[in-house]
Amino acid sequence: MVTRDRDWYVAECLELAVVTQGRTLDELVVNLREAITLHLEGEDVANIGVVAEPRVSLTYEVTAPIG
Repeated sequence: MVTRDRDWYVAECLELAVVTQGRTLDELVVNLREAITLHLEGEDVANIGVVAEPRVSLTYEVTAPIG
């Protein structure tokens, strides 16, 4: 899940309880990959049901100004 808080984009990986932020969406994706990698470091991903090479997929909702 991605939200925007003033100057920051915030991403939360609900399945792994990982949260990170970035000033741009590109920076956010880089930080999210790093956070997930660090979270899973030393884990046997086969035992916890995570695929060997997970993909990061972002869904972002925007609202157009009215008026």
